[in-house]
Amino acid sequence: MDKKIAVLGTGANGSSTSANLIQAGYDVVMIDQWAAHVEAIRENGLLIKMPDEELHVHPRAYHLSDVCTLNEKYDIVFLMAKAYDTRWLCEFIKPYLQDDGILVGIQNAMTVDDISEIIGPSRTLGCVIEMSSEIFTPGIVQRNNPPAHTWFGLGSVDPSTADRVAEIEGILLNAGKVTVSDDIISAKWMKLVVNTMCLGPLAMLGITLYEAQNVPGVRDFVSRVGTEALTAGQELGYTLQPIFGLSEEDIKDTNNLLGKLLDKLLEDVGPSARDCVLQDHLKGRYSEVDMINGLVVEAFERRGNDARANAVVAEITRKIQLGELKPELANLELAQQMLAS
Repeated sequence: MDKKIAVLGTGANGSSTSANLIQAGYDVVMIDQWAAHVEAIRENGLLIKMPDEELHVHPRAYHLSDVCTLNEKYDIVFLMAKAYDTRWLCEFIKPYLQDDGILVGIQNAMTVDDISEIIGPSRTLGCVIEMSSEIFTPGIVQRNNPPAHTWFGLGSVDPSTADRVAEIEGILLNAGKVTVSDDIISAKWMKLVVNTMCLGPLAMLGITLYEAQNVPGVRDFVSRVGTEALTAGQELGYTLQPIFGLSEEDIKDTNNLLGKLLDKLLEDVGPSARDCVLQDHLKGRYSEVDMINGLVVEAFERRGNDARANAVVAEITRKIQLGELKPELANLELAQQMLAS
């Protein structure tokens, strides 16, 4: 446990992971751009509230501006920031990563190529995460699925890092279950497929995945969104990969793959989980929808086709961000009208 670890981007998921690693005895620093969160941690520690227990730790927390004064380099960096912050944060942390260090992008969307381009393929690992958590009060996180119901998919994107996977797996096992993937890029697209269905669509309706089960028309709409995403991935050459701890047998020879993935997600995160895009809407901040549903739209457009359902999600989300709409169930009827036009 002599490795120096930095968690860069310590929102809800980053804070939860940091707390688990600190509890396990690792040398961890938390680095974030939310000043109030850093100051709250410094003053009162970091509190992670889970369904059956609480975890209170006292991390070393730093503002971005502090990093240049620390005079240290990190063996491992877990990048857990929003996908749209990937490139500049990689440039920011690059001088502070050891020459033989590893950066693991534990994020939504398809950020591995950006990380590899900036940090270098020999210092990059890909990762997929299934964790539901939220933060509205600095220093306090509500984590909906504790480590026993949290999952990480981990894999090498370059032969030079294959021998580092087991090391990172051992660390992340303190925060959840870990599956090592021999095609982590495809696994990340599989998670993106689920995110296209769950994040933007449900957030624009202002509901949770659990609540969506009882709203007529939602399942059909998100299935259309997910089908487009699945088709785009197959056209890009990605393969079907088991995620969320499912097995190969769970996902093959099924005519309801998307439904099975949604059901497994709901089982793991529980009935009260609000997804990250809904939290963004409630906070009035930019979300990752353009890098998730928008990515599907771009993939279709490159082939001269139209991912209409994903485009509708992206458009309604933009209107919410501009204040022209609010997250509410009425947006489902609007989406259906837009699809029919």
